[in-house]
Amino acid sequence: MQGSSAARIAVVIPAFNEEGTVADVVRVARQFTPEVVVASDGSSDATAAVARAAGATVVELTENAGKGHALGAALAATDADYIVMLDADLTGLTPAHLGTLVRPVLDGTLDMSIGVFEGGGFVTDWGNKLTPHLSGQRACRREWLVGVPHLTDERWPEPAITAHLKETGARWDYVELPNVAQVVKEKKRGFWKGAGARTRMYAQLLTYRARRK
Repeated sequence: MQGSSAARIAVVIPAFNEEGTVADVVRVARQFTPEVVVASDGSSDATAAVARAAGATVVELTENAGKGHALGAALAATDADYIVMLDADLTGLTPAHLGTLVRPVLDGTLDMSIGVFEGGGFVTDWGNKLTPHLSGQRACRREWLVGVPHLTDERWPEPAITAHLKETGARWDYVELPNVAQVVKEKKRGFWKGAGARTRMYAQLLTYRARRK
């Protein structure tokens, strides 16, 4: 895909303790574009090492400051024209999915595309479709993304991005990513720790507007 256009595409992947999945995500992304940046958000496991071994440029942050901060660090490490954002815990991802995600942005149809799961598994399909505006799978111009207010201030950057889409009148739409899923927090951390992490995540995501008034 990268070679079909003069425009440069970078895949950026914020990651916190995702040693079990991030390498596979990086390897798929590297089949799509040579520019893959992983920002390890103060990970205490081997996330940085396995991502680097898989071929990514890795930015290692010393503290776990949140996905927004990690995304900002990843963006600072590339000046590519277009950005594809991916979560580090995806399964079932292929280069074709990345093409589906970025194509409407490259051809000027959309300013941002947002990927939603389809057929990857009941739990992640249901969660993604219930709150598709919180999806971490996105594509847009880098210039637009770095201009999002509060992008790096928030632990979770998706509400800030969504708010900026609405405020700027940007053209955006959802695109389906068949057979892609995420490893749920309850599986990665154990049920109770995972459920607690999920609750805190949604509390921060869904109170963004109230906190920014």
